[in-house]
Amino acid sequence: MNSILPSHSTFVSGVRPARPRISVVMVVYQTGEALAGSIRHVLDEPLVDEFVIIDNGSPPQDAEMLRSLGLTEPRVVLQQGHGNVGFARGANMGAETARGEYIIFLNPDANLQKDCVAALVTAFRGQPVPTVVGARVLNTDGSEQRGGRRGEVTPVTTLLSFGHLTGRFPGLAKFEIHREREPVPHTPVPMPTISGACFALRRADFDLLNGFDEGFFLHVEDIDLCWRARQAGGQVLFQPKARVVHLGHTSLEHPLKVEFHKGVGLSRYFIKRADSIQRYLLAVLLAPAILLMSVSRPLIWKITGRPI
Repeated sequence: MNSILPSHSTFVSGVRPARPRISVVMVVYQTGEALAGSIRHVLDEPLVDEFVIIDNGSPPQDAEMLRSLGLTEPRVVLQQGHGNVGFARGANMGAETARGEYIIFLNPDANLQKDCVAALVTAFRGQPVPTVVGARVLNTDGSEQRGGRRGEVTPVTTLLSFGHLTGRFPGLAKFEIHREREPVPHTPVPMPTISGACFALRRADFDLLNGFDEGFFLHVEDIDLCWRARQAGGQVLFQPKARVVHLGHTSLEHPLKVEFHKGVGLSRYFIKRADSIQRYLLAVLLAPAILLMSVSRPLIWKITGRPI
């Protein structure tokens, strides 16, 4: 994690609490109409002491709205002018700026629901360092969104997941890692991978993990963080009582570019975590297929009329 902020970055902020307990970090880039609603839900939450917004690049109207917010809302700390440095780098910048004991990372197209923040924070009681706590991610109709709680993400499970093959062929069911169709637990439970749409760490967790791996530009940095937390002897928890509505697919950026970054990130992740020559070669050999399947998704969405 690079702790040196770009020299041309600017901060705009009101008067923050002397010792904030809970900080929310939001990285913004070409979000679209969902941004205003997501910000409103954060500011409506009284437990949020500090709201750090890293603007990687917004349209002029949104950029001006954020500047106005930074000047008028005491809890908001805004950073603009550094350009699109990617999500992982932006999230690290936000965490470096945040002063809370707890840091909640929230997507700019995700809306906090009642008691979400409280549920995330209470899940840390008695838990080791590092611990990552993920929220229960919902669609706008209240159903649980795919990807909110998952098993181990591997090259094989990724390829099968892209094609929804585990649901089509019973013999492949053992490779299914998405668990949104399973009963919702009543308490926080260990989960190999949670969604990056809304999750929390304590400051000590973030520091021990040295933040996000900035080698990931967009997507997969959350999967990598979960894996590294478990590798460090910590854990990842799914907190069912922390609910967030994730709109998804609101970005003004072209879907092909977004999916390209996802494919590159997944390939890099599998190569990074390979712990044997066999797994390294498998990750390298499957990288082109993963990238191809990832970038083909927008075309499939257009044909079918729905995301996959």
